[in-house]
Amino acid sequence: MAPRILTLANQKGGVGKTTTAINLATALAAVGERVLIIDLDPQGNASTGLGIDRANREISSYDLLVGEARIAEASVMTSVPNVAIVPSTLDLLGVELTIAANADRAFRLRDAFKAINELTIDGKPVSYVLIDCPPSLNLLTINALVAADAVLVPLQCEFFALEGLSQLLQTIEQIRSTLNPRLSIQGVVMTMFDRRNNLSEQVLADVRQEMGELVYDTVIPRNVRLSEAPSYGKPALLYDLKCAGSQAYLRLATEVIRRERRLAAA
Repeated sequence: MAPRILTLANQKGGVGKTTTAINLATALAAVGERVLIIDLDPQGNASTGLGIDRANREISSYDLLVGEARIAEASVMTSVPNVAIVPSTLDLLGVELTIAANADRAFRLRDAFKAINELTIDGKPVSYVLIDCPPSLNLLTINALVAADAVLVPLQCEFFALEGLSQLLQTIEQIRSTLNPRLSIQGVVMTMFDRRNNLSEQVLADVRQEMGELVYDTVIPRNVRLSEAPSYGKPALLYDLKCAGSQAYLRLATEVIRRERRLAAA
């Protein structure tokens, strides 16, 4: 079967997209899934957070988008069992100039996925692809949304959360109506939740009222271990499995799989 492709998107920075991509991938792998991360952020934080040194990124997601490499060539295994990544480099900053004049500029990543069956992890096909987007609604994010089956939205528990979410939902609807009719919202995950802060509780209540069942039951807490882990080139689940952040991502992975199975059975 073709892998499920989930794009992690939010045009706001600092909402936990990369942290969620890394740790959700690790949690999915822990229950037997084979996961590929596509790092589409020029900053390359997902690649760094999984211990991929910049000197070792000879082939990157830039090469994938400009058609100079296939997924199997661009992917590298990480230190996390069953998790591979197509790393990012600063070359991505210039990808819009490179492909902007092409009629298929929004479909480059989707077309690259046609060769996903060439990639195996531990001798088995990939079951999930997670795409980590930059914090903006540019051509990179559009490529990720066009290529995806569904969108997973990390949303920080802060005052302007719903305002940013509204803009993203409009973009998703535009992509669905013009470029990718199969695109859906897998779910909204609330991040950086602080139970000591009344604002966090209020934002969570507002988002649940607005988005209903699309909001995952799992809430990712504000957690020091989640912030420390990337500096060691590890997901939090390998850095400190027992911390509150790691346990939350394990629960989130269970919810994601449950929703995917429910969708497959429908």
